[in-house]
Amino acid sequence: MYKIFKIVLAVFLIFFSFTGIALADEKLTFNELVENGKVFDKKQVKISGEAIGEALKRGSYTWINISDGTLPMGIWMRSEDADKVKVFGDYHNKGDLIEITGTFNRACSEHGGDMDIHADSVVMVKEGERIAHPLEYRRFIISIGLTLLTVMLGALTYRKIKME
Repeated sequence: MYKIFKIVLAVFLIFFSFTGIALADEKLTFNELVENGKVFDKKQVKISGEAIGEALKRGSYTWINISDGTLPMGIWMRSEDADKVKVFGDYHNKGDLIEITGTFNRACSEHGGDMDIHADSVVMVKEGERIAHPLEYRRFIISIGLTLLTVMLGALTYRKIKME
């Protein structure tokens, strides 16, 4: 019996000595916010995403849309915080990656019932960059060939109709 007790004690000691509490950063995804809107409504949240579109200045405040790759979210922030964002994501650019801490509003009474976040702090995580779109010569040649084929078939059809 004493031997079993020692083995069980050793197993528990080994098990609990190698376990630890891993504290994750409380960053949320936009999907979590949307799906659990009632839970997070009027609470402080921390999110990060790429600035997309353009800044919409409204006096001393500015709207900036950010996306985490799944959903976009409107962020209401002070204009001096919005000025930190230099590059917005579009076809030609990958926007600045920013981290927002602020109050999540499931249906903001100040902004017509829209879902938004009122930012308390804005931190620049990574600057945006230009996206290269190199010309694919194979596709270019195929498109020229198909264009010429279309013009020739159109001319033949026109000639045939004209002769009748």
